[in-house]
Amino acid sequence: MSTRKKPKKLYKIQSSDIHKRGVFSTAFIPKGTKILEYVGEKITKAESDRRALEREEKGRKNGSGLVYIFELNQRYDIDGNVSYNHAKYINHSCEPNAEAECIRGHIWIIATRDIEPGEELSYDYGYDMDEFLDHPCLCGSDSCIGYIVRKDLRWRVKKFLKKKEDAKKKEEAAAKPKETPQEEVVAEPEAALA
Repeated sequence: MSTRKKPKKLYKIQSSDIHKRGVFSTAFIPKGTKILEYVGEKITKAESDRRALEREEKGRKNGSGLVYIFELNQRYDIDGNVSYNHAKYINHSCEPNAEAECIRGHIWIIATRDIEPGEELSYDYGYDMDEFLDHPCLCGSDSCIGYIVRKDLRWRVKKFLKKKEDAKKKEEAAAKPKETPQEEVVAEPEAALA
């Protein structure tokens, strides 16, 4: 008989304030720990593109928009849309506590800092600027810009949003009727009482 203890599971899935469900730590997780593997079906890039487009189109119609495809290498991706992939429930955050790293053909979610018990696990999804307006961010962090865009591109989103806000203010100012100075009406003094 083996006296080896089964390793303690470091996470659980529960409802999240960020997006429906999330993954939460069940114990203290030190920085650098491999928390869980992003698993799924290994598919070619061509199949990955086909599935992503199909799911995005379906998402536009029904509001789901869930695409769990993760880049593995130059030839293959992992389609994590399988029931046994708990990592697909990890939400994006603009101030993440983990990152996804490909190690010898496996995608691991690794703690980038110490994580306390009960804390929601998150990583930066690394989206580029394409269609960023379709991906609102609800992480609520102090540095959140309201959209899921990778960290090095967030300045561009801020610049775009500032231009959009300035244009809206100009448009509103132009549409507002200009006030013309009113002539002051001075009442005639009443005739002196006799």
